Amino acid sequence: MNDRYDAGYGSDQYELVGYDEYGQPVYRQIPAQQQQTYDPYAGQGQGQGQGQGQGYGYDPYAGGGQQTAPSYDTGQQAPVHDTGRHPVMPAYDPYGTGGHAVHDPYGQAATSGRQPRVAEQTAHIPQQAGPADHAAGPRQTEDERDYHTGQFAFVEQPDGDSEDVIDWLNFTENRTERREEAKRRARSRMVALVVVLALVAAGGVGYLWYAGKIPGLSSTTAKGGTTISAAAQKRDVVVVHLHNTAGGGTSTVLLVDNTTTKQGSTVLLPNSLALTDDDGTTTTLAKSVDGDGSSGTRDQLDTVLGTNIEGTWRLDTPYLQNLVDLVGNIDIDTNADVPDPDTKKKGAEPLVNQGKDQTLGGKAAVAYATYRASGEAQNAQLERFGQVMQGVLRKLSSDAATATTTVQTLAQILDPSLTDKDLGTFLAKLADLAKDGDYKTALLPVQGDGTLSADTSSSVVKDILGGTAKSPSAGSAVRVSVQNATGVKDDTEKARVVLVNGGYTFLEGGTATGTRAASEVLYSDAADKENATEVAKTLGLGAGTVRKGTVGSGADVSVVLGQDYKPSSS
Repeated sequence: MNDRYDAGYGSDQYELVGYDEYGQPVYRQIPAQQQQTYDPYAGQGQGQGQGQGQGYGYDPYAGGGQQTAPSYDTGQQAPVHDTGRHPVMPAYDPYGTGGHAVHDPYGQAATSGRQPRVAEQTAHIPQQAGPADHAAGPRQTEDERDYHTGQFAFVEQPDGDSEDVIDWLNFTENRTERREEAKRRARSRMVALVVVLALVAAGGVGYLWYAGKIPGLSSTTAKGGTTISAAAQKRDVVVVHLHNTAGGGTSTVLLVDNTTTKQGSTVLLPNSLALTDDDGTTTTLAKSVDGDGSSGTRDQLDTVLGTNIEGTWRLDTPYLQNLVDLVGNIDIDTNADVPDPDTKKKGAEPLVNQGKDQTLGGKAAVAYATYRASGEAQNAQLERFGQVMQGVLRKLSSDAATATTTVQTLAQILDPSLTDKDLGTFLAKLADLAKDGDYKTALLPVQGDGTLSADTSSSVVKDILGGTAKSPSAGSAVRVSVQNATGVKDDTEKARVVLVNGGYTFLEGGTATGTRAASEVLYSDAADKENATEVAKTLGLGAGTVRKGTVGSGADVSVVLGQDYKPSSS
């Protein structure tokens, strides 16, 4: 770094006085009376006259090979070198007084004392752009200078408010993110809740479907989605005969446990139901219970209904009274006021009051189950007995061992086909279904002559009991149902005699409401076509009367006798 520069504009010279706060060199103008040149080569034989003819200053790079005479400092100014290349720049006093010490980067003492102000020229500092708009203009005093932002370098100072703004933005952003995250979590929880509810609903429906408790599906659909016909469903059936030891008469019901659909039922059998004895004689259910006993009646019911009754439970009224007391009374909806049979006084308080949720003890339950008002059909009393049986099942224990103990406590003499343990286990299963609401009571509809109609009995015989005729075992007689449509009542008996003599089992089919001209012999299974043909020959009917069609319940072949039937030709 040189100590001084000659700007090339006359005798004005500048000297380095220090560096500003940005590391840039600072110069000031040397007054004319203090300027002296220094010739570093003065001692090398150059003459004095040559130095005087060239003036002040030495420029070793001037290109003309000229040298200036030495200039000596009086002690107040450090010698400077002027190369002629450095631009001129106004002097700068960082303290603004001119009387303070100036830093000399070369260690020489700076001039002390206040220097007179002189006019300043704009100088170009190396590696620092000079102000272009002041190059050609007139010089201005210090007070008249026009400073521009381009002449200064600004340091960006941190603003305290900016930190607050940043904090506020961060807080706002974080708060927004938290809200969005909370919304996302809420949506996720809602979706998860909907999925869980859907799974629970599907599981509940699946369980009901698996258990066969969905209405409309329980009778035909089994687990795994397989449709099972009514005839293929497995059922446990027990027949119950109620004997009224005081007033006489019997009442019969079937207790049915459908193990396929998990449905329990009580089927009420009217006493007028037509049955057939072993010799082919037509009888009624009431007569069969009194005359043929348990086993005979059970077989006849199997023949007519196509069922497989596993046992017979004879329940006399004293045992029914004890049974109700053992289970702790029953609660049922009664449909009539029942007087006390032991009270003969008129106007006495009834033993059973009509109404909902009536609690009945043993004596009241027996009175209600056997009550039949004057002029009522036997079916009305039969329905009351069905109510009592369902009420008993709702109060009976669902535990097989406990239910067996209850049966044993009755001290009954049961039918050999049904033991205490078997009956107790069977009743416990029905009790469980009755408590869950999977239990119903149905009346078997019969016609006036005691026969079954295919249309009216289909809801009970087909849906509850199986609906299809039981295939006869090997060597057993073909069962033939006969319906009289000739208009002559005696033709039924004549046809029965002929069929029984021919080795067939006769089933009463009743009397048609009208007459028919032509007879029909029907079969439903192709295996029974040959049997139907033989029945037609036995009755004296032509082969043209045989065709495939609907067969009455419990029969292999159905015959409809028309006016073309001639008993004399049989």
